[in-house]
Amino acid sequence: MTLASWNVNSIKARLANVTAWIKSFKPDVLLLQELKCQEESFPVLEIRSLGYRHETVGQKSYNGVAVLSTEPIAVRERTLPGDETDSQARYLEVETHGLVAASIYLPNGNPVASGKFGYKLAWMGRLARHAEALLREERVLVLGGDYNVIPQAEDCYDPQAWQGDALFRPESRQAFRTLVNLGFTEAYRQIHPKMRDYTFWDYQGGAWQNDLGVRIDHLLLSPQAADRLADCGIDRRPRGADKASDHTPIWCRLDR
Repeated sequence: MTLASWNVNSIKARLANVTAWIKSFKPDVLLLQELKCQEESFPVLEIRSLGYRHETVGQKSYNGVAVLSTEPIAVRERTLPGDETDSQARYLEVETHGLVAASIYLPNGNPVASGKFGYKLAWMGRLARHAEALLREERVLVLGGDYNVIPQAEDCYDPQAWQGDALFRPESRQAFRTLVNLGFTEAYRQIHPKMRDYTFWDYQGGAWQNDLGVRIDHLLLSPQAADRLADCGIDRRPRGADKASDHTPIWCRLDR
């Protein structure tokens, strides 16, 4: 079974790219982030025509997450537990294909001097607490999405250029390590412990053309999922397409 995650940076703007990639790659489960649309505006007919069911959590012009699956989807959570006042569309947790999966769009956190960085760290703390509870279920579990965290220096084309950015701040990296150390396996690094590859290239400054990227999209696997991990990779092809998202898909294959 293949599960993929992709920040599409507007499902409306990227619909042709998304449908083309789905037809080519044929993931069993696809986690999407940054839909930038309300639920009633999600392209239902186009997704159904590809043979996928879907669940979404939308928000006008910002954020938004979805799960697409070739099998029925049962929703478990539409918001990240722990803060009833948080209305941002950043978390969707489901059961499908015999596993639990969450599509995550973690806050960016910039500028660091603003309240956005505090919100990011608080959100990560909530995620860790919820993830710890999920691990106790001892299920095949994948927490996938745009984490907006560069875990290590080798996940960035130029660590010095990112010093001070919320994506690479020590607090963000520590919070990510805290999450992983609960008992998760970071799928990409499990398969590629030394490889340098990226999932995001900015639109500015020739970042894509010069491979000035960062790896901020991640798939975290519970021990039960990690036992089934057969492969993991990053598909750069969509980033080179016309009208591309600034992210590209990351995927993993789990043995049944």
